[in-house]
Amino acid sequence: MEKIRNLSKKILVNYEELVVLTLLGVVIGLIVSLFEALFGYGLQTMIHWHEQIGNRLLIGLPIVGVVIVYAFQKWGKSVIKGMNLVFEVSQGISRNIPKRLVAFMIGGTWLSNLFGASVGREGVAMQIGATISHVIGKRIKKYENSKTIFLVCGMAAGFAGLFGTPFTAIFFSMEVFVAGVLKYRAMAPTLSASFSAAWLSSKLGIYKSSFDLVVYPFELTWELVLPLVVLGIVFGIVGGGFAYGLSITKKKVASLCPNPYKRIFFGGVIAAILLFMLHHGRYSMLGENLINASLNYDTVYWYDWICKFLLTIFCLSIGFMGGEVTPLFAIGSTLGFCLANVFGFPPAMCAALGYAAVFGAGTNTYLAPIMIGMEVFGFQYFPLFFIVCSVAYLVNRNKSIYALQQREG
Repeated sequence: MEKIRNLSKKILVNYEELVVLTLLGVVIGLIVSLFEALFGYGLQTMIHWHEQIGNRLLIGLPIVGVVIVYAFQKWGKSVIKGMNLVFEVSQGISRNIPKRLVAFMIGGTWLSNLFGASVGREGVAMQIGATISHVIGKRIKKYENSKTIFLVCGMAAGFAGLFGTPFTAIFFSMEVFVAGVLKYRAMAPTLSASFSAAWLSSKLGIYKSSFDLVVYPFELTWELVLPLVVLGIVFGIVGGGFAYGLSITKKKVASLCPNPYKRIFFGGVIAAILLFMLHHGRYSMLGENLINASLNYDTVYWYDWICKFLLTIFCLSIGFMGGEVTPLFAIGSTLGFCLANVFGFPPAMCAALGYAAVFGAGTNTYLAPIMIGMEVFGFQYFPLFFIVCSVAYLVNRNKSIYALQQREG
């Protein structure tokens, strides 16, 4: 009888944890989505202002860079690590994510995009989610590994709230901390946080990333599989090369110019000149113009992916704020568009494969790129995304844009 009571108590405790964490995930998702809406609308406004005023704003890029550095040096030294700080807290290296991280990263990314720096947005989205969930999680310590659980569900809420892709957000947040390992213990709150954030963000008008591809009927034969494998190799090399190049360039630039003010000012001058000279700002900001061009059969130059690749690495290395994922989407889609004729695929379909696979290789994640390919372009294309993203992941060999990502398996 005593054994039965103990077993019943253990079962009740387990289900209590499941219910409580799931409900907390909903709360976190709804709160995070409000901040994502603020960030998303603000970012859209910055991009709109840049497009309205034009590339004259590039003149101010070095100055605003100095302003960003000054703000972080003066008031935001504790949050300057950004995503690395989130990884440090997960690994126990650091103990706290200051609430001010949200304001500093949002402001820095808004200014960077307003003045035309070639940077993304997802890093800030996930940092918002991680910070909010960390603040809530600090008050709830009764569950094992609660710190990591709340970080994972917060990052999922941030990703889903901004991109509107809850399935991808779940897999990405669960596998990004340790490559090769899924944080299954965090699944319940991650599911509820991701879907609640995506739902509320959609109600608030944050658009979902999705594209209608031309119908591409296919049959898995060796004539189709072999080109997909080669594409996966190419995309894996490019995504891994971006991660490696970003890491090396950050170290090299910091070594050549240790003073952060001089680094961002003179680097900003170079970036502004290059961004203006190369098609008058075509490679500024997120890169969504390149994604849309690739998927809507608009003008795509063979060197678009190279320019976006190099300029994003340079802008992030000298100190501008933003993310890497949206530029990775742009790099992959333009590269895929250009390779389509070589491999006999419709250009938009090949661009979609590059969109997903380069993202996966750059972040050293496996399930998330397969999921985003299906979620954004259609679940009927699962076999294509599975093959290309699997090969890209294997080719990458553990290079990641996240310097503190751990590896296992």
